[in-house]
Amino acid sequence: MDSRSQAPYKSSSFSQATTRDDGGRSREVDRNFSLGAVRDKRDLHHGGAREREQAIKEEDEQEEGDGAPGGNGGGGDPDLAALSVEIDAFIAGHDGDAPVTVTEATLDKFASAVELLIARSEGAEDKWAVEASGEPSPLLAAITRIAALASALGKSPEGGGKHTAAVHRVTGVLHRAMAFLEDEFHALLGGDPCAGNEQGAHESDRCVLPLPPSDHASAGAGKEAAPPYPPETVDRLRAMADAMVAAGYSTECTQMFLVARRNAFDAALQGLGYEKSNIDDVVKMAWEALEAEIVTWTKAFRHAINVGLSTEHDLCTRVFSGRHAAAGRGIFADLARCVMLHMLSFAEAVAMTKRAAEKLFKVLDMYEAVRDASPVIEAFLSADEPAAERSSSALAELKAEIASMRSRLSESAAAIFHELEGSIRADAGKQPVPGGAVHPLTRYVMNYLKYACEYNSTLEQVFREHRRGGGGEDNPFSAQLMEVMELLHSNLEAKSRLYKDPSLSNIFLMNNGRYMLQKIRGSSEINAMLGEAWARKQSTNLRQYHKNYQRETWSRVLGLLRDDGVLTVKGHVQKPVLKERFKQFNAAMDEIHRTQGAWVVSDEQLQSELRVSIAAVVVPAYRSFLGRFSQHFSAGRQTEKYVKLSAEDVETIIDELFDGNATSMVRRRT
Repeated sequence: MDSRSQAPYKSSSFSQATTRDDGGRSREVDRNFSLGAVRDKRDLHHGGAREREQAIKEEDEQEEGDGAPGGNGGGGDPDLAALSVEIDAFIAGHDGDAPVTVTEATLDKFASAVELLIARSEGAEDKWAVEASGEPSPLLAAITRIAALASALGKSPEGGGKHTAAVHRVTGVLHRAMAFLEDEFHALLGGDPCAGNEQGAHESDRCVLPLPPSDHASAGAGKEAAPPYPPETVDRLRAMADAMVAAGYSTECTQMFLVARRNAFDAALQGLGYEKSNIDDVVKMAWEALEAEIVTWTKAFRHAINVGLSTEHDLCTRVFSGRHAAAGRGIFADLARCVMLHMLSFAEAVAMTKRAAEKLFKVLDMYEAVRDASPVIEAFLSADEPAAERSSSALAELKAEIASMRSRLSESAAAIFHELEGSIRADAGKQPVPGGAVHPLTRYVMNYLKYACEYNSTLEQVFREHRRGGGGEDNPFSAQLMEVMELLHSNLEAKSRLYKDPSLSNIFLMNNGRYMLQKIRGSSEINAMLGEAWARKQSTNLRQYHKNYQRETWSRVLGLLRDDGVLTVKGHVQKPVLKERFKQFNAAMDEIHRTQGAWVVSDEQLQSELRVSIAAVVVPAYRSFLGRFSQHFSAGRQTEKYVKLSAEDVETIIDELFDGNATSMVRRRT
């Protein structure tokens, strides 16, 4: 910016402004054009620009015909370069010890020249191109110069009534210039694409927030990502912002910047599928729909934190640099607060919904996203200069809101996990599971814990923040996990007592215990959380259930195969007793085959272990009993009546147990 310019003080957007004379007295500078009216007059495109250019020329030539001095003396276009020399001398003289006067005609000619340059620039693609020498574009230099002129006139005799009409003319052109700058500024900032095209801004020049890398399927692998905003675009924005601030339009400039970037940010979030929702709608939403919304929100929130804010911070820092850096920090802080607070309101609504165990994992996703946002905001706060109170205040407020929301989500996650404990306690059904199979509660809880342990570090944080009873465990989530497992074990013990057959009760406990152990062994996360001691204890319980089952079912069968009572003291066989023993053994095997064939052991390894362990005890005992006593029956009908099973038949019966099919031995044999 030109250091000589002194901006008028603005009281409200595009209202009349005041300047201060050397004595500190306020004096109005006539701004009798609102920017809305100015923009309406400039609403025509290229054709309108040519008409205005011609009108300006005719007006200038008319003034030449009236003999007004200070022009180029030959008609045609005003000589902007020559007029600029006079204007610069006037501004410099006003700031120095030897004031230089300027004629009304010169003021009018200069205003017309600037207006003509603006009219010619509309639609031109290279209007903001920097000169080869590195100087600003002629258009930007002219706008900066007329802003400095307006400021100087507000403090000089020429502006106090001597050249009133010319001063009004300069002020009007300044208004037109600011309206023109506003449109160009807004288009480059990524405002309405149609408006940008009308002003000649190309899509590649606009400041559009980048989408996450996954959304750029066509991007070449291994290529460096292009900067989100082209350097030439940022240079133009900075020059425009400098010109608007120098002209006293800092409020309009910063407000426009904030609104345009907020719209661009919202558009980027919409591109990720995120749509704004009010709290009432979220609270009333069905879980299936809300679950999908949470997935979208989490993706959009992480993008906003990790990409969007840093990109916007970079843009604000580059556009508003040097002595305007505080304005840039303020814009960024307000933008970050506006965008993030609205997104946090969605998280607040989710935390307000009815708690249910199935919501845990999506709430944890949100918690992690909010948790990870804190260091990002802290970094922005640390980057602020201590004197930047306004921006620091806005970011500090945002940081506090993020911390508060983290606590809300943490509390919600802990409460949802406790809902699991409540659901286990409440599951007190009086109907046993058919066949002693794995109970649905066991499947649900173990799969739930498997997924929960994938968030083990996050849940550890959650329970550290919201632990119950003030325990001093090294890992409060591990302790919570142990509590759930103990609750499940107690619940299953109670359910096992619903079976009238003690053998089936033990099969039920074996099935569920084996399922739990397999889930733990199959998940390194759960295994690490519960520890090897718990797994060993579970294995011990399983062995005990196995022993209990064999005792309840097969001890009586094996007792039928003993010699006691069959042989007398002298070693004689008591045939009636022998016949009864074979009848009882056949009936027992038929009953076991009919009932336990319908029992379910879905784990193939456990099923095989049970069959092998039974066969290892029963088959040799029966083969021995058969070998010693079968010859005491006469061949034919008597043998067929009592000796119905061979050792191989017994082994086949055992191999058909626990497969869920009730098949009578009589129906099986032909």
